[in-house]
Amino acid sequence: MPSSSSNSSTDSTAFSNTTSPADVGAGATATAEASVGLANSKLSQRRRQMLELTNRLLNTGVQIDIDIPRIAVIGNQSAGKSSLIEAISGITLPRASGTCTRCPIECRLMNSKARWKCIVSLRTLYDPQTGQLLGQAKNEVFGEPIYNKFKVEERIRKAQIAILNPMIDRAKILVAEDVGGNTVSSKPFSANCVALEISGPDVADLSFCDLPGLIRSTRDGNSRDIELVERMVESYVKKPSCIILLTVSCETDHMNQGALHLAKKFDPTGERTVGVLTKPDRIDFGDEDSWLGFIRGEEQPLRNHWFCVKQPSTSELQKCVTWSEARQREDDFFSMTPPWSDLEPMYQKYLRTSNLVERLSVILSDLISQRLPEIRRELKVGIQKATVALGQLPRPPSNDPLNEISSMLFSFKSDVEKYVEGVPDRTGLHQTIRPYQEAFRKKIRKTAPNFKPYERRQGPRVVPRATFLDHEEDEEKVFDDEKEEEVAINAEDENESIYIEEVLQRANDSRTRELPGNHPYIVEESFVSEITERWTEPAQEFCQEVYDTIIEQVANVVKKHFKDFGQGHLERQVSDIVQDHLRQQYEQTRDRLDWLVKLEHRPLSSNTQYFNDYRDKFFAFYKQLRQEDKDPVMMKRCSSKTPPAFSFANNDSAYMHNALAALAQLGFNSLTPTDIQKLLPGDEMEPALKIMAEVRAYFQVAYKRFADNVLLVVDYELVLGLERNILQVLLEKLRIHTADGPEICREFAQESLVVADAREELSTRLERLRSASRELSKM
Repeated sequence: MPSSSSNSSTDSTAFSNTTSPADVGAGATATAEASVGLANSKLSQRRRQMLELTNRLLNTGVQIDIDIPRIAVIGNQSAGKSSLIEAISGITLPRASGTCTRCPIECRLMNSKARWKCIVSLRTLYDPQTGQLLGQAKNEVFGEPIYNKFKVEERIRKAQIAILNPMIDRAKILVAEDVGGNTVSSKPFSANCVALEISGPDVADLSFCDLPGLIRSTRDGNSRDIELVERMVESYVKKPSCIILLTVSCETDHMNQGALHLAKKFDPTGERTVGVLTKPDRIDFGDEDSWLGFIRGEEQPLRNHWFCVKQPSTSELQKCVTWSEARQREDDFFSMTPPWSDLEPMYQKYLRTSNLVERLSVILSDLISQRLPEIRRELKVGIQKATVALGQLPRPPSNDPLNEISSMLFSFKSDVEKYVEGVPDRTGLHQTIRPYQEAFRKKIRKTAPNFKPYERRQGPRVVPRATFLDHEEDEEKVFDDEKEEEVAINAEDENESIYIEEVLQRANDSRTRELPGNHPYIVEESFVSEITERWTEPAQEFCQEVYDTIIEQVANVVKKHFKDFGQGHLERQVSDIVQDHLRQQYEQTRDRLDWLVKLEHRPLSSNTQYFNDYRDKFFAFYKQLRQEDKDPVMMKRCSSKTPPAFSFANNDSAYMHNALAALAQLGFNSLTPTDIQKLLPGDEMEPALKIMAEVRAYFQVAYKRFADNVLLVVDYELVLGLERNILQVLLEKLRIHTADGPEICREFAQESLVVADAREELSTRLERLRSASRELSKM
């Protein structure tokens, strides 16, 4: 049984750095006999290249982005981790009772022909205030380079205190003579780490990380600290390329050591775990065989096996043993102490620190070699993704925002000009509003007066289609099926029908000084006014539809030109100005349309021939309908079985042709089918027929004129009005050419913090990945 003094202090006291005169002094280098760690000249050149490559990759910081092979040392509190790391690295770590390692300590060992040197840095991976992962690790050198191994332990202790106390000036911590050893004033643990870069002739090419020991309880009973340490360790060992160097103390039942359970959780098959049994001199008498089962692979088997090491005891450390003496005493322990000395020769290679170190170098270098193709692919994919992501971000702020904004405004104005003039695209503005134009013309056409040359007392009557309108309406393509539309018009509510006696009644009621048979002009004007009054609503609806369409589409034009500039403030300003400008044009257009409707309230046209032609056609049409209604027998006599039914408006009628030919022989050469109507018997409703014909004919003149004028006004005032003076309005409202213009432009160009952070993070990542790729290309 070991003594009680050794039970309490073997892992709490460091190796003495008074190893030999060769170890002392700023320029000291170790002798071949005192060489420690992986500085083994027997390592193959290929392995050394792999280990050196790992260090170069870690120097780029690319481990944040991809999984770089490295060693993580884990174990329960006071499991002998620090002693093991000292044996590997040749430096002394801070020691004290209780928990000593309160943040990760990353060691980068690099073989060099120059004199021994250690650089201590503070690596910040997480924001000390919020705990959030930073986009890029911050590395801050902590003090001057160390050339004397005596000073490493104290520098590490101070560096750890600086990590745990981010609010304290680090310069003060550096110069403080007494930092309290294990003083913690801000937080008990931190995921930010102390980084050691050690180089020299007796130093290996290796990287590993000493993690805080897993704890089962705290003095204050704070379970949060237990969880924090466990999550920190998990963040390392969960990576597939992490070699788990698992330390298990022989003085405690292995089933009670949480590090073993954690390793099995993330490496259940034991593919990447290397087990290390520490403190074999503290095994209780009679329990040796259970621990030998690990070495033989009988207990908790691992692919890379279990090793057992023996570090100096407290009494040995107090005698200031050298590193080489410590290794010799370890060899003596395993060679002369049963049951270790009785192990079969095939298992002897799993005893001693030197064998462990040799095995670690093989495992790590082989893993790096295996991972190289995957690392190359991951770097290539990462570079591509980061480049694409950077390209998708808004362009960075300009050094000359005034000129850039001016250029953007001129480009926007040019694009708007093309937009309102028309583009050959089915989604263009004119293509979009064309259906609204056709629908508007259709609505105006439907306001035609529904005159019926019949008496209302005879009941609802349907007026047949005036076929002389067919050719004209088909040419304009107002209706898909004019005949169906006309029937639909005449089948509307009877309240919209105007019967002939109502027309005559209005004419008689309006007479003043007119002679019998005549009617005042005001009668026709009243009918026209009632019709044109109905044009206001469809005109304004059409205007609203065009306005809504422009608002929607111009928003896309604004977004196209300004969405990637600054934080979007310029885009919003331009959008507001353009919408306000368009709103003014819209109000002006509405006023113009109201004015157009008012113009149409009073009948007026210089298109005399067109009006007279339709007046005569409609008069003949209405008169014929009345005659057919009054004397259908006589009208039937004017038809035959072969030719079509007689119609004064049908120039193809054979009988009409014969009649006109006969009259021509009598000298009436200029007669038309309409003139034949005069031969029909007189009608007491003829004044009303005349009013109906004139109003209906005038409608043909006026509605086309009005529809065209509305389209012209909307196009000129609203569509083209969007582009009119838009540049001057934008420059005036944005005030970028005033005395305050440069400052205004700088505010517009100010980038969003989110975008700026994303760009910085992506740029930094891209640089890391490219730097790592360059290191790989040197292989």
